[in-house]
Amino acid sequence: MNKALKLDIDAAMRNDPAARTRFEVRHTYSGIKALIMHRRANFFYRHGWKFLARYISQKAKRKTGIEIHPAATIAPGVFIDHGAGVVIGETAVVEEGVVIYQGVTLGGTGKDKGKKRHPTVKKGSVISAGAKVLGGITVNEYCKIGASSVVLQDVPAYSTVVGIPGKVIKTNGKRIDQDLEQDKRDPVIEEINLLKEKIKELEKKLEGK
Repeated sequence: MNKALKLDIDAAMRNDPAARTRFEVRHTYSGIKALIMHRRANFFYRHGWKFLARYISQKAKRKTGIEIHPAATIAPGVFIDHGAGVVIGETAVVEEGVVIYQGVTLGGTGKDKGKKRHPTVKKGSVISAGAKVLGGITVNEYCKIGASSVVLQDVPAYSTVVGIPGKVIKTNGKRIDQDLEQDKRDPVIEEINLLKEKIKELEKKLEGK
């Protein structure tokens, strides 16, 4: 058993109270299977075999329901619990000890340009079910991102974030209520408002005829 796999299994045993034996975790946990296949895909991606890397990553997605871009950087000792619907983008970085639950997206905003378009999640952080962490931001060490939260800005270390948009409600054990000053614009609403304005202009033109 290689070192990375050993650390992944250690993380599962440590974080999942339902984990019974290392053998069971190795052969039945979808998060472990996804990480094994990701490391294989990442190896080929880094050595220029990009089609093969993408083929392996898509095969992993079909088998586990977890989609990890082969270029993503994931340290040994990460635990993906259940995992269905997890998406991890190309430039994402996930450090050791991070726990990721089902439905989590470490993705882009669609507006980011440059090399770093996806989040960095520092060691020991927990990303709860359904949370969306988007853009080239950093979730610092030992943070907790609440279920279904949407995070678009950096999160200070040892913080708890909840809500849409995400707010820091606790840092270093002290309760606070700090808006992360995220971009609250809704592009769909903005587009609808523009269409409404155009309709009004057309109605005025028709009335003038």
